[in-house]
Amino acid sequence: MTSESRPPDPVPEGPEQGQVVELPAASRVADIAIDELEMIYAFIYSRVGNRADAEDLTQQVAMKAIPRLRQGAPASAVRGYLFATARSVLGGFWSTRLGLSESELHDDLAMAMPQAGYSEESVERVRRILEQLSDNYRRVLELRFLHGYSLKEVAVEMRSTVGAVKVMQLRALRAAAKVRFDG
Repeated sequence: MTSESRPPDPVPEGPEQGQVVELPAASRVADIAIDELEMIYAFIYSRVGNRADAEDLTQQVAMKAIPRLRQGAPASAVRGYLFATARSVLGGFWSTRLGLSESELHDDLAMAMPQAGYSEESVERVRRILEQLSDNYRRVLELRFLHGYSLKEVAVEMRSTVGAVKVMQLRALRAAAKVRFDG
């Protein structure tokens, strides 16, 4: 019997009303992700303040994240992956909008200065730590963390490159973490 003379395969019928249908794991993970997109939209909207942009960015998150979700992943893992993807999409959005590289944008956003005052104890501790560092390390930390300079601004101030400032900042933070003092 050839394939041309064989009768067509029967069409599977849908489930009867009230019958529970077991969905494949991938469908359940996608359903979890779709349920979470409302929170992703709210998260994005709070950061862009524009409905149209928030909708577009949420759609980008869905298109990037949903196909990459692991089958059988728990809801918490799906949520975490969606938010990580949302942060990445937001980084690209603001990078394009502000004309900065994503690493510069991340560095500048991380420098948001708290508005609350500092205790005398913490101010004294910072002063003691900075006193024990070399001049270059102290200067880079003061500019970045006490004055809120961007990496570019520190590089200009110190007559250096952004890459050299990044390395110096990392080394200065490591040296500051090793400082020991009584009190």
